Amino acid sequence: MISRYDYAKQTRNDKGKEVRTSLTLPTVAEQENDVYIMTNSTDRLDGLANRFYGDPRYWWVIAVVNNLGKGTLMVPAGLQLRIPANPSTVMSEVQNINK
Repeated sequence: MISRYDYAKQTRNDKGKEVRTSLTLPTVAEQENDVYIMTNSTDRLDGLANRFYGDPRYWWVIAVVNNLGKGTLMVPAGLQLRIPANPSTVMSEVQNINK
């Protein structure tokens, strides 16, 4: 399983603490087998990732594609989300632009 942090460069700050640089995130082209859903009041990014990918750690893939996830896993009700059929496409894009 590839984490969104796997491609973030690690450095040390002036106090010697290990820090990671920010990732550049891709714009992911729509594919014909992507799934579209309308969210409800109980939806969370990690729950949707578990439902569609079998792993809640893929929440960030859904967040990247839908420009979500600024500090919360909660998703507003009534929002249409695109769920990429193949999360490895997003992971490949992240890897390519953060080399």
